[in-house]
Amino acid sequence: MQTRALDHDSRQSSRLAIRVYYEDTDAGGVVYYANYLRFLERARTEFLRVHGFEQSALLAQGIAFGVRSFSAEYLKPARLDDELSVVSAIESLGRAQVFFDQRIERGGELLLHAKIRVACFDPSRGKAQAMPKEIHDKFRILL
Repeated sequence: MQTRALDHDSRQSSRLAIRVYYEDTDAGGVVYYANYLRFLERARTEFLRVHGFEQSALLAQGIAFGVRSFSAEYLKPARLDDELSVVSAIESLGRAQVFFDQRIERGGELLLHAKIRVACFDPSRGKAQAMPKEIHDKFRILL
């Protein structure tokens, strides 16, 4: 899966380009359903990065984000060699969790729409924790 730089659609959302490779597909050349989760995860990681938060630096500070719940509507299949766009935006925000609205598109056509609830937690204890103020404040601006 090739990815390209993250572009901003607006102040609130970001777009990540992803090319579909053979390894992403099933025997019929259609993207295997679980691989969409990888595309969404990669886009959220790049969303954090473009807003100044590297996952490795956060982990070194005892801060991690993990998916708590996920729902998706698979509308149309992506296929081998497609160039997809994963659009990520923050839908709402709590002290220890953030709700993402994500879409996967091909040429402006909606293929998948997902809602993801991500919790902030301390990886050494495995317990939820409030987001650091700097991250929370940045996310609040993006709402």
